[in-house]
This record gives sequence, C-alpha cells and structure tokens, in this order.
Amino acid sequence: MLELRTLAAGDEALLESFLAAHRDTSMFLRSNARQAGLVYRGQRLGATYVAGFARGQLVGVAAHAWNGLILLQAPLETAAVVQACVDASGRPVAGLTGPLEQVQAAREALGLTGAPANLEEDEILFVLDAQRLVLPEPRACGAVSCRPPLPSERDTLCAWRVAYEIECLGRQDSEELRARAREWIDAQIEEAVIWVAVLEGRPVSLSAFNAALPDIVQLGGVYTPPELRGRGYAKAVVAHSVHTGRARGATRAVLFTSNPSAMRTYEAVGFRRAGDYGLVLFA
Repeated sequence: MLELRTLAAGDEALLESFLAAHRDTSMFLRSNARQAGLVYRGQRLGATYVAGFARGQLVGVAAHAWNGLILLQAPLETAAVVQACVDASGRPVAGLTGPLEQVQAAREALGLTGAPANLEEDEILFVLDAQRLVLPEPRACGAVSCRPPLPSERDTLCAWRVAYEIECLGRQDSEELRARAREWIDAQIEEAVIWVAVLEGRPVSLSAFNAALPDIVQLGGVYTPPELRGRGYAKAVVAHSVHTGRARGATRAVLFTSNPSAMRTYEAVGFRRAGDYGLVLFA
C-alpha cells in the first residue's frame, strides 16, 4: 500500500535523509529545499513536494518547482508520485528532470510522451571525488587566471547566460529570457558560486554551481563564447570551481552533459562517467 502526501514544514530532516542516499542525482531537490523550504509560495527555488511512503518508509519524491520543472527522485512508484505531485500543485508542467528512467516513466504517466519539446536530452552523469581533481598546467590553457566576476562584468555574464540557454537548452531569445538570465547571474554572484577565467583582463570562460551543499556541489552553466573555444579556458575555470568547492568542504562534484566536447573537458580534470540523467523542456 502506497501512501502519498504533500510534504510540509517539519519534514525537512526526513526528506534530507532520503535524498542524501541518492546524492549524485538529487542536487536540485536538496539545495532548493534547503534554500526555499518545503512550502510553496511562488518564490524562486520554491516547489510543491509530494512523497510516496511504503510501510512508513519514504520511497520517492517529486517536486513541482517555481519554474514549472518537475524534479524527480522516485526510484519506486514513479508514476504515482509524479501524478500526485502535479495534482497537488495544480500548475502546468514545463519540463522534467532527474534520473533518465524516472523522467521517461513520469512523462508517460502524465500523458506527455507525444508533447512537443524544445529540448530532450539523455545526458551522462559525471562525478568527481574532490581529492582526485586534476589541476591543468597553466601553459595548457594559455596562462589564464580564475576568480569571481567583477561588478563591471555582470552584463557580459548575463549575455553569456542568454547565449547558453539558447544554445544548450533550446530557448528562444526574448525579454523574458533576458530577465531570467539576469536573475540567475545575480543570484549566483550573491551566493558566491560563479567564477570566470580571465585573459589579459577580460573574461573568456564561465563556470558556476547550479547547486551547492556542504558535502557536494553540482556544476552547470559552463560557457565559453564560440570564438574562444578549444583553448583550454573552460578546463581552467571548471577546475578552479571544483577546487573552490573543495576548499569550502565539499568532497564530491557532479554534473550532467551530452556534449562530446564538454565531456572531454570534464574528463581532463578528473570527472568520470557514472550513469544517465534526463532533461525534457516542453515547448
């Protein structure tokens, strides 16, 4: 018998214990719950969390986030948990993300198998034990330096974020996208989870944490302008990001990608393939 219920304030420790057992593929769920809580009020990072319980044990959770994405960590009873989550939120589904098999099962359960999508990615999960980080030789990336961005570089990074979403996430350029990019970059700057590689005083590549927890960080939004690619800049700033996370106490880093060039960059600094991950963004 499966019990389904919406999580509420007071369920934080229960959720964290379950998600920590699946930490490589639960970063958004763990980080968002810590930052925004379990009660949805329309706030950035907020979500409606619905969990499934079997014999009193939490066996799966789905969260319908503020941006319309369904975040999944429901290895058991995926269909029932995701349907209950959408019923509880009452909001449109903009996409699905989580372990690949769960994304596929949730899409079918919600009747969205044939729904048009701007992006359908079967991505590779990469993991890195932080002590195994390989720092590139300076000469291998043109002797760039890495640091947090300066206030004067904000507009450049916002433009890069727009370009990243168009290229990597299939978005269409719009004022809404530009506003969302500004919000995203501003939040990363405020939270000190964004870095740039710098050559001759100007940024040439960007890396950030999409989510950061005391024990583990998730890289995302890595971007180098097309005309600057192939010179090792991304490798340098990715390594710097992981090194900074390690200095803050994180023992592990994860990321997801389907881009062969990006894969080579991540493997060069020590990441290894560890599974599959799914992302669908509906049109």
